[in-house]
Amino acid sequence: MSGSNGAKENSHNKARTSPYPGSKVERSQVPNEKVGWLVEWQDYNPVEYTAVSVLAGPQWADPQISESNFSPKFNEKDGHVERKSQNGLYEIENGRPRNPAGRTGLVGRGLLGRWGPNHAADPIITRWKRDESGNKITHPVSGKCILQFVAIKRKDCGEWAIPGGMVDPGEKISATLKREFGEEALNSLQKSSAEKREIEEKLHALFSQEHLVIYKGYVDDPRNTDNAWMETEAVNYHDETGETMDNLTLEAGDDAGKVKWVDISDQLKLYASHSQFIKLVAEKRDAHWSEDRTADSRGL
Repeated sequence: MSGSNGAKENSHNKARTSPYPGSKVERSQVPNEKVGWLVEWQDYNPVEYTAVSVLAGPQWADPQISESNFSPKFNEKDGHVERKSQNGLYEIENGRPRNPAGRTGLVGRGLLGRWGPNHAADPIITRWKRDESGNKITHPVSGKCILQFVAIKRKDCGEWAIPGGMVDPGEKISATLKREFGEEALNSLQKSSAEKREIEEKLHALFSQEHLVIYKGYVDDPRNTDNAWMETEAVNYHDETGETMDNLTLEAGDDAGKVKWVDISDQLKLYASHSQFIKLVAEKRDAHWSEDRTADSRGL
């Protein structure tokens, strides 16, 4: 793996947690020094687990590797299914893709539909926090303006998160970003066709402006296994004046329990790698992040 996406200890913690989400399955324990595949470990004995919901064969899931009519083209575009990783080529061992970040203590797919990379998109919608007169609010300690982003509370685990989701086969990332934000933060699926059109117009204004790609690649996620893992493209769309988002009413929908504007700071506890993405947005926008002047040099 290249660049900053290597299997550092802090980027491969959630992928080793037990029990596995939505189950009572305990992973085999993987110590930090045994995460990397280059470290020989003869006695490595990971638990095999693929959720019943995946084995039932829904449209979004691959068949089992052992099925005779299934011959996936790993490391390339396979029909409409993108099996290329954002991090370059991944190894195939005994017909199964191998997690590029290292061992997780669990083989199979867990809750993930695809063998290998499972692609998601995370839209980070931001605006400046303002007072009643419309002036930007600065933080009393850092002296920097406070940035806010739209956060959802996930129904599955109760953690606050970016309102992202999985890329549908054949779908462009830009379309996924807009669709997921509409479904999860604006409850677009439950709207009348006239309301949907209005939401679509306002979202088009927001999503067609310049944006920042914050991160592309492997994500340390509690659903990851040795053979299936999450990757994402996190993109920041910033409403500089606040006028576009002022005209959109936040309303939780689809996988979201709640939705709200959240002040960005290092005090946030977010799902998966989302805190890292939010920190990068604060840095790129030169916004407030920490009251500790040395925190920027230490990272998260």
